[in-house]
Amino acid sequence: MKQIDLLKRQRERLKEDIAAQMDFFLIGSVGKSPTMTGHSLTTKVKGKTVTVYVRKQIAEKAKEMTKRYKMMWLLIQKLSTINWEILKLENE
Repeated sequence: MKQIDLLKRQRERLKEDIAAQMDFFLIGSVGKSPTMTGHSLTTKVKGKTVTVYVRKQIAEKAKEMTKRYKMMWLLIQKLSTINWEILKLENE
Protein backbone atom coordinates (compact mmCIF):
# COMPACT_ATOMS: atom_id res chain seq x y z
CA MET A 1 0.00 0.00 0.00
CA LYS A 2 1.28 3.44 -0.88
CA GLN A 3 2.20 5.95 1.80
CA ILE A 4 -0.42 8.41 0.57
CA ASP A 5 -3.13 5.75 0.97
CA LEU A 6 -2.03 5.07 4.54
CA LEU A 7 -2.07 8.80 5.30
CA LYS A 8 -5.56 9.16 3.83
CA ARG A 9 -6.77 6.25 5.97
CA GLN A 10 -5.25 7.91 9.07
CA ARG A 11 -6.91 11.17 8.08
CA GLU A 12 -10.33 9.51 7.91
CA ARG A 13 -9.88 7.95 11.36
CA LEU A 14 -8.84 11.30 12.82
CA LYS A 15 -11.83 13.03 11.24
CA GLU A 16 -14.13 10.48 12.87
CA ASP A 17 -12.43 10.97 16.25
CA ILE A 18 -12.75 14.75 15.97
CA ALA A 19 -16.41 14.50 14.97
CA ALA A 20 -17.07 12.37 18.05
CA GLN A 21 -15.69 15.17 20.28
CA MET A 22 -17.45 18.08 18.58
CA ASP A 23 -20.75 18.13 20.45
CA PHE A 24 -19.47 17.95 24.01
CA PHE A 25 -16.67 20.39 24.82
CA LEU A 26 -15.87 23.70 26.49
CA ILE A 27 -12.94 25.95 25.63
CA GLY A 28 -11.06 27.15 28.68
CA SER A 29 -10.08 25.82 32.05
CA VAL A 30 -12.05 25.08 35.17
CA GLY A 31 -10.36 25.87 38.44
CA LYS A 32 -10.90 26.78 42.04
CA SER A 33 -8.93 29.38 43.91
CA PRO A 34 -8.33 28.76 47.63
CA THR A 35 -10.09 32.04 48.37
CA MET A 36 -13.14 31.17 46.27
CA THR A 37 -16.04 29.05 47.42
CA GLY A 38 -16.88 27.75 43.95
CA HIS A 39 -15.27 26.92 40.64
CA SER A 40 -14.81 29.14 37.62
CA LEU A 41 -14.39 28.67 33.88
CA THR A 42 -11.78 30.95 32.35
CA THR A 43 -11.45 31.45 28.61
CA LYS A 44 -10.54 34.06 25.99
CA VAL A 45 -13.30 35.95 24.17
CA LYS A 46 -12.23 38.42 21.48
CA GLY A 47 -8.76 38.62 23.02
CA LYS A 48 -9.95 39.25 26.57
CA THR A 49 -9.95 36.83 29.47
CA VAL A 50 -13.46 36.06 30.65
CA THR A 51 -14.26 34.16 33.83
CA VAL A 52 -17.68 32.76 34.67
CA TYR A 53 -18.88 31.08 37.83
CA VAL A 54 -19.43 27.31 37.65
CA ARG A 55 -21.85 25.82 40.14
CA LYS A 56 -20.51 22.99 42.28
CA GLN A 57 -23.05 20.55 40.79
CA ILE A 58 -21.66 20.96 37.27
CA ALA A 59 -17.97 21.56 38.00
CA GLU A 60 -16.87 17.97 37.31
CA LYS A 61 -18.84 17.85 34.06
CA ALA A 62 -17.31 21.19 33.00
CA LYS A 63 -13.81 19.86 33.76
CA GLU A 64 -14.50 16.79 31.63
CA MET A 65 -15.70 19.01 28.78
CA THR A 66 -12.52 21.14 28.89
CA LYS A 67 -10.41 17.96 28.79
CA ARG A 68 -12.31 16.83 25.70
CA TYR A 69 -11.48 20.14 24.02
CA LYS A 70 -7.77 19.65 24.73
CA MET A 71 -7.95 16.14 23.30
CA MET A 72 -9.82 17.42 20.25
CA TRP A 73 -7.21 20.16 19.74
CA LEU A 74 -4.42 17.56 19.71
CA LEU A 75 -6.35 15.53 17.15
CA ILE A 76 -6.76 18.63 14.96
CA GLN A 77 -3.01 19.25 15.12
CA LYS A 78 -2.34 15.64 14.05
CA LEU A 79 -4.85 16.04 11.22
CA SER A 80 -3.08 19.19 10.06
CA THR A 81 0.25 17.35 9.98
CA ILE A 82 -1.23 14.50 7.96
CA ASN A 83 -2.91 16.94 5.57
CA TRP A 84 0.46 18.63 5.03
CA GLU A 85 2.12 15.29 4.24
CA ILE A 86 -0.67 14.37 1.81
CA LEU A 87 -0.38 17.76 0.11
CA LYS A 88 3.34 17.29 -0.37
CA LEU A 89 2.95 13.76 -1.76
CA GLU A 90 0.16 14.76 -4.14
CA ASN A 91 2.32 17.52 -5.60
CA GLU A 92 5.54 15.59 -6.18
